[in-house]
Amino acid sequence: MDVATLYEAARSAGLLTAVTVAGTTVHCAFRAPDETVLDGFALSRDYQIDYPASWLTLAAGDTVEVAGNTYQVRDVRAIGDGSERRASLSQL
Repeated sequence: MDVATLYEAARSAGLLTAVTVAGTTVHCAFRAPDETVLDGFALSRDYQIDYPASWLTLAAGDTVEVAGNTYQVRDVRAIGDGSERRASLSQL
């Protein structure tokens, strides 16, 4: 099974979040985990989306919209065999 098929199944099950990029909406795995910063004295959100590389092309500096909030792409990395990507985001 390829990664796009897995993501399509997750989308059908309601497990993914709609992400809009330049007027096009795709469904991605959106995460906003807390990260400890300032030597443990504060928490910061580390926004990320995971998606099949065949569904979306993102680069640093692009903007995306998730649930009415706008984010700027900081970094995009390949996951596993390269058929999946993870974009790190900063909320604007």
